[in-house]
Amino acid sequence: MEPYIVDAQEKFTNLLKAQLERVERMKKQEDFIQYDQLDTIVIGIVGGDGIGPSITHQAQRILEFLLKDEVEKGKIHFKEITGCTIENRAKVGKAIPDDVMEELKECHVILKGPTTTPRKGDRWPNIESANVAMRKELDLFANVRPVKVPELGIDWTFYRENTEGAYVLGSEGFHVTEDLAMDFKVITTQGVERIARAAFEFARKNGKKKVTVVTKANVVKTTDGKFLDICKEVAKEYPEIEMDDWYIDIMTAKLIDEKRRTQFQVFILPNLYGDILTDEAAEFQGGVGTAGSANIGKRYAMFEAIHGSAPRMVEEGRDKYADPCSIIRAAAMLLAHIGYTEKADQLTKALDICTVTEKKLTITGRDTGATSEEFADYIMETIQSL
Repeated sequence: MEPYIVDAQEKFTNLLKAQLERVERMKKQEDFIQYDQLDTIVIGIVGGDGIGPSITHQAQRILEFLLKDEVEKGKIHFKEITGCTIENRAKVGKAIPDDVMEELKECHVILKGPTTTPRKGDRWPNIESANVAMRKELDLFANVRPVKVPELGIDWTFYRENTEGAYVLGSEGFHVTEDLAMDFKVITTQGVERIARAAFEFARKNGKKKVTVVTKANVVKTTDGKFLDICKEVAKEYPEIEMDDWYIDIMTAKLIDEKRRTQFQVFILPNLYGDILTDEAAEFQGGVGTAGSANIGKRYAMFEAIHGSAPRMVEEGRDKYADPCSIIRAAAMLLAHIGYTEKADQLTKALDICTVTEKKLTITGRDTGATSEEFADYIMETIQSL
């Protein structure tokens, strides 16, 4: 047998062993953490890269403003984690340095700014996405992204599977020969069951009547086919909720179909398709800079902006003018997740007033508009007036 085939077999065998071990860990998982039973809820603050520290600091200010009494009582503790930068990650050659990961594990929930993921041609080494690594290590399997535009009849909630699909082994592909490169896609029974059940439970608790599964099962028959089949099985447990399924290519078109798009409510998607579709969906409410995102696991949860780190803005000295709305919406989702729903509603309402109805300040990304600090002040003033 050719040496390169033997080498490829060995690499693939190691990948299989790691994934089978992950399946066994999922089988032993405990139930979701109960925040109301904790003496102190630790909120980790991760600035990230580029504009991340600037905008995340403003979201932290708003959280501290809303949770002032809880902080004084010791019920809430903020923990700032500064080591999750591209410079630090590149220095140690890991997606997340070990000491940073230990700090993350000391938290219950995390508010995270955007992080830079190196790509071919960059000056950085080929390390895995910090987001992907965090989701895998903390087992944050459900990426939840709401998109709501009432005037267009849009009220969507996306449940994107975080820990499998085309991204889980994104840095583990290899060149078999100079002419052949291989990447891998992973779907497990346990992984699909828990994301599907999370989506259907959300639909049931929030009065939603329809769940849509998005795959490419007609072509990617084994993995996408398994994803779709398991979702159909889980759907049987929720007879009051209609389930339909669409292929990712036509689904991207139907989101801009004015007649059809208002019929969708809750989506379940593998990782790659969810990444694509949620960015498209965010455009309806003003772009990815306006959208927040939740990453939910049974022990940990992480909330983040869904846009990139915009290093050019930093290079041009414009980071203080970056739009903080995405990370602030993520902060509102964090509040709701840990049980402070009234404060989450206050923040969401203030955001809507500041960005849609009143708009006393405008963010342009340049000195022609407000700074992120000025905008955060505007939001806090609006909360006080509610």
